[in-house]
Amino acid sequence: MELELTTKRLVLRPLSINDVVMAIEMFTDEQVMEYAGGTVAKEKIIEEMEMWTRCGGNGCIGVWCICDRTTGESFGPTALTPLPIDKDDTDWEQVVKDQMPDGEVEIGYFLKRTAWGNGYATEAADRILRFAFEGSPLEEVVAVADPENRGSRRVLEKIGFLSTGIQRAYGEDLPGFQITRES
Repeated sequence: MELELTTKRLVLRPLSINDVVMAIEMFTDEQVMEYAGGTVAKEKIIEEMEMWTRCGGNGCIGVWCICDRTTGESFGPTALTPLPIDKDDTDWEQVVKDQMPDGEVEIGYFLKRTAWGNGYATEAADRILRFAFEGSPLEEVVAVADPENRGSRRVLEKIGFLSTGIQRAYGEDLPGFQITRES
């Protein structure tokens, strides 16, 4: 299965250990992490980077790096990962090479600030969603967003997600969203 995905302006390639500099830039930035539980220490990012590069479900579950198709510049990650319910982070134990995770799979995306406002999150999320329904057995993909994160909610709405009301995720009650293969 081809895991490098393209759009008009972007390449989405599986996240690699070599993306650690981009990850540090993003996850230590207070503005980027405002709606995602706060910044992460550089040491923790380095320690967890290998785990973040895991792929499951024959490559259908995992994290991709969003890159400029022309320059190769990395803008941030997009992901299809197991939605945690009462934990405050993804349950990486469910990301197993030849298995789909139990429970719901969520879409996620982060962009470094220099990439904000260009439509990259919408373009990347739309492409990864198409991949989910064309390249995996998933029948639905879910998402949650911080109630104050209007930008993330707009991305979800633009690519066809519908509100499902409040959903338990990340140990909190958050606005939930869903899209099905049918829709």
